[in-house]
Amino acid sequence: MKTRLLVLSIISALLFCLSPSPRAEDEKKESEAKTQLETLVGKIQAKLSEKKHTEADFTDELKQFDLLLDQHKGEQTDDVAQILFMKAMLYLQAFDDTAKTTELIKKLKTDFPETTQGKKADNILAQLEKQGKMKDVQGKLVVGNAFPDFNEKDLEGKPLSVGNYKGKVVLVDFWATWCGPCVAELPNVLETYKKYHSKGFDIVGISLDHDKDALTNFIKKKGMPWQQYFDGKGWESKLAGAYGVNSIPATYLLDTEGKIAAKDLRGDALAEEVGKLLSKQ
Repeated sequence: MKTRLLVLSIISALLFCLSPSPRAEDEKKESEAKTQLETLVGKIQAKLSEKKHTEADFTDELKQFDLLLDQHKGEQTDDVAQILFMKAMLYLQAFDDTAKTTELIKKLKTDFPETTQGKKADNILAQLEKQGKMKDVQGKLVVGNAFPDFNEKDLEGKPLSVGNYKGKVVLVDFWATWCGPCVAELPNVLETYKKYHSKGFDIVGISLDHDKDALTNFIKKKGMPWQQYFDGKGWESKLAGAYGVNSIPATYLLDTEGKIAAKDLRGDALAEEVGKLLSKQ
């Protein structure tokens, strides 16, 4: 599934770069660059479909990018700029190399400033910087580390922080009512809560919803008695940003000392781990 998503992601980027532009259709050199890139992209897609996604797997293709750029040196066109852009996207989406991607996008901005891609370089660099910060945060949220606390107000205006649950096993749950997998997992979460709440288990929900009324009604309907954080900003939620959350559900199970004991548990695995942690008290 991961490889397929990578393929689709790269293909989506390609749709922009390979779409005809008014200038490209009438100029031979631009058309040649586009055709050459299409051929190269076909080779890349084939390898991605074979579950190849390391830099070593694409040595020949990376050399071909450079050869094409050298062949069309001096041509300030969208079609040629797209060659460099697609090299950058390969590093980002297949190799997960943000540093190299940033280097190539900066080169795109410098070498092709008046092209469509060059004019979008600053926006791309900003997104890469944001992604890099998220990775840094996520890298610290590993099993065994203390979960960084926060001090906010919950949905009802009451104080909310992980520290308030010291001595308990706590599930920090980033979710939303519009998230299918979150809603599908909710019965397991509710069952675990009912089974272990009286023994020292609690939950802190962090909602990425936009509609407060919809969230409140959902919570009431489903019978979710635990505290919820909500600021109505969706993916731009303050706490989602602070903890580098870029997909949901995202959960952290904390032991009685506030350290991360497990992440993203699903189904019976959640209840099993909660039971183990409580038995150690």
